[in-house]
Amino acid sequence: MKQGSTIILRCAVILAGIVMLAICGVMAWITFTENQSATEYHVDYVLIILILGTYAAAIPYFTALYQTLKLLDYIDTNRAFTKLSVKALKTIMYCAIADFIICMAGGVPFFAILGRNDGNPGMVVLGLIPAGVALIIAVFASVLKRLLSDAIAAKSENDLTI
Repeated sequence: MKQGSTIILRCAVILAGIVMLAICGVMAWITFTENQSATEYHVDYVLIILILGTYAAAIPYFTALYQTLKLLDYIDTNRAFTKLSVKALKTIMYCAIADFIICMAGGVPFFAILGRNDGNPGMVVLGLIPAGVALIIAVFASVLKRLLSDAIAAKSENDLTI
């Protein structure tokens, strides 16, 4: 396979990482400005939960992005049909499941509280969007992992046939 045939996918992964870094930076900025404007012992627990949830979701997110870059490197170096690729897909699947759980445990309740306070029950959908995306990625990675495992097994069987 031609070197660099996955350049668009690499750019998309890097862009996704930049977006998450920007989100984490905004959360840090909000924390800093809230601490500057807060009264003596005023703590906004909802904001703390949102910030901790964002940073907790960033860990598996960046792990999955790193594994995606490794998978693209395997594809570029003609090692796509190896156990390394299966391992990378498995890690991506587990990271997506972790992000789904974090989004369902923190994001959906946060937007439900926010929607209830603003009188807009449709805000829950905003919490469901990242959870749904993470679930779709987990299912897709699981299917690809299964297909790749079957292809590797078939290739191994074919190599043993004379």
